[in-house]
Amino acid sequence: MAPRRLLLVGEGNFSFAAALSETLDPSTSITATCLQRPADLARDPLARENLQRLRERGTEVRFGVDCTQLVDAFELQDREFDRIYFNFPHCGRKAGVAKNRELLAKFFQSCADVLAEEGEVHVALCRGQGGTPADKPMREWHNSWQVVAMAALGGFILSDVHPFSCEAVPGYKCTGYRSQDKSFHVEGALNHIFTRSLPYEGLQPRISRIKLGDQWFSFLEPEVLVGKLNRGFLEAPSYHPIKTINEKLIAELGKAFPLKRLKCSSPLLPQGDTGVLTSCHCDILSSAFWISLHEDNSNFESLTGGTTQDMEDFLVSFSELSLPKNPRRDSKEEAQEGTYGQAKVCLRPSLLVHVQALIQAPDFLPGSLYILSGPVFQKCRISPFTMPAFHETLFILGFNKNLKDGCLQSLLDHLKGILDSLLTQTLLKGSKLGSSVEFVFQPPGEDYMITVKSQNFGPDCVKDLTIGSVTTSATSIIHKDQCFVCVSMNLDLLAMLVWGISDWRMLWTFDNRFLKNFAPGKIEPFKSYSLYPPYYVHDISFWLDIKKRFDEVEFHTVARAVSQDTVISIQFLSRFQHPKTEQVSLCYRLTYQTCDKALTQQQVASMQSQLRKEIQQRLHVIPR
Repeated sequence: MAPRRLLLVGEGNFSFAAALSETLDPSTSITATCLQRPADLARDPLARENLQRLRERGTEVRFGVDCTQLVDAFELQDREFDRIYFNFPHCGRKAGVAKNRELLAKFFQSCADVLAEEGEVHVALCRGQGGTPADKPMREWHNSWQVVAMAALGGFILSDVHPFSCEAVPGYKCTGYRSQDKSFHVEGALNHIFTRSLPYEGLQPRISRIKLGDQWFSFLEPEVLVGKLNRGFLEAPSYHPIKTINEKLIAELGKAFPLKRLKCSSPLLPQGDTGVLTSCHCDILSSAFWISLHEDNSNFESLTGGTTQDMEDFLVSFSELSLPKNPRRDSKEEAQEGTYGQAKVCLRPSLLVHVQALIQAPDFLPGSLYILSGPVFQKCRISPFTMPAFHETLFILGFNKNLKDGCLQSLLDHLKGILDSLLTQTLLKGSKLGSSVEFVFQPPGEDYMITVKSQNFGPDCVKDLTIGSVTTSATSIIHKDQCFVCVSMNLDLLAMLVWGISDWRMLWTFDNRFLKNFAPGKIEPFKSYSLYPPYYVHDISFWLDIKKRFDEVEFHTVARAVSQDTVISIQFLSRFQHPKTEQVSLCYRLTYQTCDKALTQQQVASMQSQLRKEIQQRLHVIPR
């Protein structure tokens, strides 16, 4: 829908307003403003002519409007502009980059008070001023106006950028600061389009309740997984890309094999049930998130802080869970009033934990492809393609031992063909992907890793990613004459590759603009609504506790939790050992950046300060 109300600030000779008014639908209203008083423009014949044209069209013109104090210029009922334009802002004369950054920061903060919820802010800057990769050439960050970082101070993200064309608005004549005769150089200028970011609110872990048999238990979700439990991406009404890619995989495999789709059970695993992992996957269990279930007969609403319906929705994915008959209890704690028994459980680190239960079932049919899909959760180091929560799909095929080689090869050939087809649907122009999927043999067993060489993140960006595994080591004491092949695939990574989504965190965003990129069942290149987000670098060093082993994965996990996944990189810098005390100090460099929200330097500084406190408490180190 076309914008209905436009606000132009910092107009010099009003030629932009006059030209724009001639190109717009008559139902669109323009309010053109400038900082100068009428007397300041009286000697400019072009300004007088443009003002006359605007008045004849009934355009509202206001003088003496400070673009950094817009809330003072408009009454409450006159706000809610659909679009705000500021062409070539400048503090004047020989103002440096710092002064102009301050102008932009105050302007964006002011826009937040008068812009409609889904409105846009258009800022035209001369070549190189913005400091984004869209500038050719791109200035050094410290020598630019850092427009995206300044916009973040007002809660805005850069959603589009394109060349600024004077020809697109015939009659527009750019002026210099305060209508001076010397105009700005507009060759190579860019128009930056900003939209509102979702508010950066610190989500708190929820206390959740679950009924097991006739007993209620409560648990606190891990802080690092806030916003990642019970999202329902694979459920029936969803058209999330993760569901789309899963359904396409299953549909294509269904052309070659009879399918048996299974309902995914609870992601909670009792401590006694973790032994179902085969020895070759025990490393998965070491990365699991362990939580304590507390026996709980308290009032429902007092725990959740919400309604009963809210929690019932949350518990949909936590049904049919069984615990050991006698969960571990502390007799001393039970003697204290108001405390409950406890049971230790972990969040499912992989769907492979369900393999043994499935192939031991008496009704398991050889030749049928069994399919299980659901979310899994693993502690991991911070890197661009590792994630603490993702969606996995598991294919299990049983067949007679005498047919092992042929059946295995048939499944791998079909899978390779499907993946190659999916990965070429959104190829960028100029890329030459070829056959990208490989099954890399993993000695000494008969397992394979599924790897992909992809250019879907850009013609000059080739990625080699492992998106899954093929396991042939599972055995069944019931179906002794059968062999089993288990194919596990990371749907999140596959979706990123197919659509060219460069950041896994985007898959988990709460911003509705993400899903607007995806039509049900279709695969088209993803276009981000948050471009060139700024990044902030902080170093941290600390003394280790000689008596305790330092767990680097846990350090990464704490950093994820405290920063709410805004830490995108942790780089080890140095190790120092004191010559006298022999105490060891480690130093790391952390890079903060979001993919979908406005993030400011002040917010990052606060997170870094909180991280220092958290690692001291949780990891028993002493920050320096």
